[in-house]
Amino acid sequence: MALATPPATTFLSKKNPLLNNFSTKQPKISTRSLVIRNTATVAPPSTVKVAKECKVKSVKARQIIDSRGNPTVEVDLITGDQLYRSAVPSGASTGIYEALELRDGDKSVYGGKGVLSAVQNINHILGPKLLGVDVRNQADVDAIMLDIDGTPNKAKLGANAILGVSLSVCRAGAGAKGVPLYKHIQEISGTKELVMPVPAFNVINGGSHAGNNLAMQEFMILPVGATNFAEALRMGSEVYHTLKKIIEKKYGQDACNVGDEGGFAPNVQDNREGLVLLIDAIERAGYTGKIKIGMDVAASEFLKDGKYDLNFKNQPNDGAHVLSAQSLGDLYREFIKEFPIVSIEDPFDQDDWNSWASLQSSVDIQLVGDDLLVTNPKRIAEAIQKKACNGLLLKASIKSIILSFSYSFFDGQPHEDNFIADLSVGLASGQIKTGAPCRSERLANFCALKRNLEMCVMLVKLSDPFKDILWKRNRIIFGTMKSQSYKLSEPGKSSEIFDLTSQHGCQLETIS
Repeated sequence: MALATPPATTFLSKKNPLLNNFSTKQPKISTRSLVIRNTATVAPPSTVKVAKECKVKSVKARQIIDSRGNPTVEVDLITGDQLYRSAVPSGASTGIYEALELRDGDKSVYGGKGVLSAVQNINHILGPKLLGVDVRNQADVDAIMLDIDGTPNKAKLGANAILGVSLSVCRAGAGAKGVPLYKHIQEISGTKELVMPVPAFNVINGGSHAGNNLAMQEFMILPVGATNFAEALRMGSEVYHTLKKIIEKKYGQDACNVGDEGGFAPNVQDNREGLVLLIDAIERAGYTGKIKIGMDVAASEFLKDGKYDLNFKNQPNDGAHVLSAQSLGDLYREFIKEFPIVSIEDPFDQDDWNSWASLQSSVDIQLVGDDLLVTNPKRIAEAIQKKACNGLLLKASIKSIILSFSYSFFDGQPHEDNFIADLSVGLASGQIKTGAPCRSERLANFCALKRNLEMCVMLVKLSDPFKDILWKRNRIIFGTMKSQSYKLSEPGKSSEIFDLTSQHGCQLETIS
């Protein structure tokens, strides 16, 4: 989100000797007596009074610009003398079933992409209704907003209006309780485990994210052989820079331009060539066997007349690259045999259920539904019944985030708001994708996760927390991809929703 990267979360506790050098006093506040807090840094829960610090005092929204130069919504929420700020993510490619992102439609202003209508809905409708509401009760706040909207896809107020407020409320709830944001999310979601996510670095961009010939949208590397998140970040960065050298030598300096998510966008001729580049970079960086490959195909973007046009960016074309669903499925199976691919997102169109189920039954990797599911409970239930996929991608822009985050793989934002980093830890999602290890709006989440890793060490105080607790489950999910079970529900409890992700896990993506 188009904000400066916030300072590291601080959790103050007299019982933790590692934090004795931290002051428990509140910082002196000048002029307007407000502190902008993207994460919570306040006194311990026992010292927090149930008073004005917990109640919404005011809500103010404005229109800002994201990393693509498009307008988005930013929300300031004040409780007592604290200000909590959030910005709303937006995607370049979206599914037809996603919640409605309200845009103004005036082509003379920002090409019709203005969000002043959503801003007004916050300032004049949602804000006044939430005055005095306890920010610690996230579900209640979200329910109020959803009731006011009253539509299944948030068409009245706009999903971007509802989400912006919801994110700020969540931050305020953490502040009121005196805990880090990820801890607050962990508590309200009932998550018991403390797990750092496996990052999926999007290092080659195609599809709607880049102006090259690649039809498939994202080519990712997943450092499943890392022993902790800091090592995973280093591995991703090293492969990224190795890949840059390979691309520059093979295609020239101009080919090192990057796409929307910071990944390179070389004008390679086909998708296999992109995968070969990844393998070459992984080998040269010395991480063969330790880094796997993931893909986000976004196949709905190139479906035409019931077939898939892998040359859809060049129109008109001779149809030589138009494939039937069966042929496209065969191509995926070839890729899986030839390359160390462990995850494919949206391999078919969002309504091509039969092709999804056919591929799912014939491969032993993670198939992630994004456009297919759009975090919609009805579509999730249908996917379970049809056995269409085994992974779910949660975008923070889908609906009121804290109500829907129980179903997740996580996706990221085109700005420097790092809410998604705390969300991934708080939910123990197991995976996160937020772009390449490049560009400040992408690195904001990775750096926030690294700070969360340091916080986990201080709070958990285990002899080997990363290997034994924080990383072990993800290595099981990606390292073996066999019969290990992973559920978001508590031990002894389960539901159909969780069963969708029980085979391999889930992902969290930051929206770009």
